[in-house]
Amino acid sequence: MRGIQVKGQGFGSNTVSLSNKQIIMNFSVPPSSDDFEVMAEEAQELLPEELAEFSDDLTVIVEEFPDEVTEQDLDLEDPYELLALYKSGKEISPGVERKSANDDDVLVLYRRPILDMWCESGDDLGVLIRHVMIEELGRHFDFSDDEISEMAERHYQGML
Repeated sequence: MRGIQVKGQGFGSNTVSLSNKQIIMNFSVPPSSDDFEVMAEEAQELLPEELAEFSDDLTVIVEEFPDEVTEQDLDLEDPYELLALYKSGKEISPGVERKSANDDDVLVLYRRPILDMWCESGDDLGVLIRHVMIEELGRHFDFSDDEISEMAERHYQGML
């Protein structure tokens, strides 16, 4: 079980590009889990072709932080270190899989760590969520760092 790990902190405002329409989001409070789910659904529809084949039956959920079991399994020192985590429907526990899937594959986005990274970087939140998804899926499906960077850059450029 792998996950994207980064540290950061803060809150701010955002511009999201959805279906060729630009929506300006100015938040007086942090974007909610519902806001994240909407942005994640749009990002999932626009994943690069290389990842789209792996995301047909993928469920994306938003949680505030990793749970204690995940923190222990990944030896996290701080729950803000983990931005996203791919969980296979075949996985019984980290590194142990069944022969066939009993559950859906799930990509968990961790809202608070992503918000911190967003405020620290000043990047567009929708673009950041897409990048986190591309990186986590790319790492899980053994794409190289160069391939992941190329997919994220190509995908980002296509959103402008």
